[in-house]
Amino acid sequence: MTLDVPNLTEFDQRLRDEAHEDLADIIAEEPTSKTQIIAIYGKGGIGKSFTLANLSHMMAEQGKRVLLIGCDPKSDTTSLLFGGKACPTIIETSSKKKLAGEEVKIGDVCFKRGGVFAMELGGPEVGRGCGGRGIIHGFELLEKLGFHDWDFDYVLLDFLGDVVCGGFGLPIARDMAQKVILVASNDLQSLYVANNVCSAVEYFRKLGGNVGVAGLVINKDDGTGEAAAFAEAVDIPILAAIPQDDDLRKKSANYQIVGTMDSQWGSLFASLGDEVAAAPPVRPAPLDQDGLLGLFDASETGGDVVLEPATDADMRGKNAKPQESLEVVYDDV
Repeated sequence: MTLDVPNLTEFDQRLRDEAHEDLADIIAEEPTSKTQIIAIYGKGGIGKSFTLANLSHMMAEQGKRVLLIGCDPKSDTTSLLFGGKACPTIIETSSKKKLAGEEVKIGDVCFKRGGVFAMELGGPEVGRGCGGRGIIHGFELLEKLGFHDWDFDYVLLDFLGDVVCGGFGLPIARDMAQKVILVASNDLQSLYVANNVCSAVEYFRKLGGNVGVAGLVINKDDGTGEAAAFAEAVDIPILAAIPQDDDLRKKSANYQIVGTMDSQWGSLFASLGDEVAAAPPVRPAPLDQDGLLGLFDASETGGDVVLEPATDADMRGKNAKPQESLEVVYDDV
């Protein structure tokens, strides 16, 4: 892997080597036994944290060793897993330890519940730094803590999809992950973000990258079908459809885990866990803006609006003055 830093570090190369296999086209073989590093993307507030907390808990319940890493500056990835408790972030902890002249230890930043190991990279306060740079720093610290010696079946990375900063695109741009999972609902904005991530995957594939899209998780599914139509249009599978349900909403708001077989939603997340484990990454076919709008009724999106070119007189408004024409007009002979 090549990070956006002055020198190529051993950590960088190890990440690239680990995700070097070309898995971006559908393969028939069973997934290998090595660690699957999976990046989950979606629009802010779409339910990535809800999906990941419950997915990781269910995977652990299924006997898998799972590491969940929050890469969102809001640091909310692990809040549901830990019952609403704030998890000390790697960046914040690193800064405090550095000032005290101490080294960061695993127990300072990594915590566990229900068999899931989890940590937050964190990020700077608004206007006080680059979130992407924080992600780079966080992964450099993980390397120092022995990241590549850890024994996990799955490493799940939670990334914002509606932030264009290069740091949030690292898993795709630098082959840090083998595959990407998208989370979206039946609304234009979340599908716009999902389509942008598909475009990023395709862009870096053309540059020699290997990351592919494993599929789409439809969250808050109200049955209107736009997300399913999107998945079909960009040629990616649907891994699960989590319904828009008041029970799920209340449990999520109260930091309750439903990704367990003791819950009525257990079978849904068990199935999602199986799909995530087996789904091979594919190369998506991202849509253009008109194609994305075409998934919705034009009366709801403004898709039937016709662009009307502005004129110089429009721009000048009350300052508009007739301009003398330079055209030469010849009298009829």
